[in-house]
Amino acid sequence: MAKAIAHPARVAILQYLVKKNACVCGDLVEELGLAQATTSQHLKELKTAGIIQGTVEGVNVCYCIDPKVWKQYRELFNVFFKDVTLEGGNCC
Repeated sequence: MAKAIAHPARVAILQYLVKKNACVCGDLVEELGLAQATTSQHLKELKTAGIIQGTVEGVNVCYCIDPKVWKQYRELFNVFFKDVTLEGGNCC
């Protein structure tokens, strides 16, 4: 899970899709400022991880957040960060 969202471009894609809260067709290349092939590779990684869904509409593939998987990710990371306490701060 963490590997899927570890790249800044994938974080940017997710932020854009969450902000739009709808299926996005073709806007991502313009929004990210990355090459089409690079954007497609990042979308493929996110889709493989199940975070986003893609549907074909004509010649475009439209993407959106998969709400079930997004909820699972959010709950897992919330629990992880909630349980981490770094009191004292005398690590090194």
